[in-house]
Amino acid sequence: MAAQDDSHRTKPGRVLVIDMDDESMQVSQIIKGLASDPRIAILRHLGGHSSSINEIAEALDMPTSTVTMHIRVLEDAGLVRTDLKPASRGLQKICVRLYDRVLITLPVGELPNDNIIDITMPIGAYVDCVAVPTCGLTSEHGIIGELDDPATFYDPERMNAQLIWFKQGSLEYRFPNRLPPKAHLKSLQISLELCSEAPLHNDDWPSDITMWINGVEIGTWTSPGDFGGTRGALTPGWWEEWNSQYGLLKMWKATKDGTFVDGNKVSNVSLADLAVTEDNYISVRIGIKNDAANIGGLNIFGRAFGNYPQDIVMRMIFDQF
Repeated sequence: MAAQDDSHRTKPGRVLVIDMDDESMQVSQIIKGLASDPRIAILRHLGGHSSSINEIAEALDMPTSTVTMHIRVLEDAGLVRTDLKPASRGLQKICVRLYDRVLITLPVGELPNDNIIDITMPIGAYVDCVAVPTCGLTSEHGIIGELDDPATFYDPERMNAQLIWFKQGSLEYRFPNRLPPKAHLKSLQISLELCSEAPLHNDDWPSDITMWINGVEIGTWTSPGDFGGTRGALTPGWWEEWNSQYGLLKMWKATKDGTFVDGNKVSNVSLADLAVTEDNYISVRIGIKNDAANIGGLNIFGRAFGNYPQDIVMRMIFDQF
């Protein structure tokens, strides 16, 4: 991405994350606030500036009584704030939009927790690395170390990374092996948000991204590009839009029948080839092979960058005897 550090220029984007499993949130009111074309038009109008009720009514060709009703709904949803300001004839109500983006996390339903183990790994918690420039790391608040300096990948601040990129190389993570004794592992899944690494960004920039588990190559996915130009839902506002903004959420899954990426079979490597039960940790390496057909680099997004509020997640599904 050949990132440029302009953190002093803009304020962070305001993101509302709606967790539909969070009973403390007024989810129905928020959804109601968004479920109306006139209210969407009002939110769009307020995207660049605050406005009075009369200004909104004039700009959108609506009756002031209609605008007042819609603003009340948006206030109840927590999407708009109103303030009374002095005017030539008393006070007028000034409307301000509170968020720039809304991210909705749908409910996951009931899971058989006794047969599933999820382990989350921060993207900066790798134990080994090879990074070929262009490369770098950034936290939620600013660039870590120096850009295009592989030595920065050993900086202790890497633990705070929320975006990591390199043109070529790999990162290795070690997840604790929490599989219970005598359990039969049915599948091992690794999910993360990632994309290619182009200068600045380029939606047409293929990159062959490979994953290894316990040193065994399990499969390659070809990223179509490095996505920018439109801010990621979670990407901080100080990170310029010409840089990489978001990736795609991908899942590698190893089973007895082979390895799959998002349900598409990519290799015949099965769980039996991975020796998962033989150590206290499970090694997961992600990177670009030296002989890859498309050496287009790699961006890995953490929970505070991109479009998905997650780090790297390993899921073990098993039968308990």
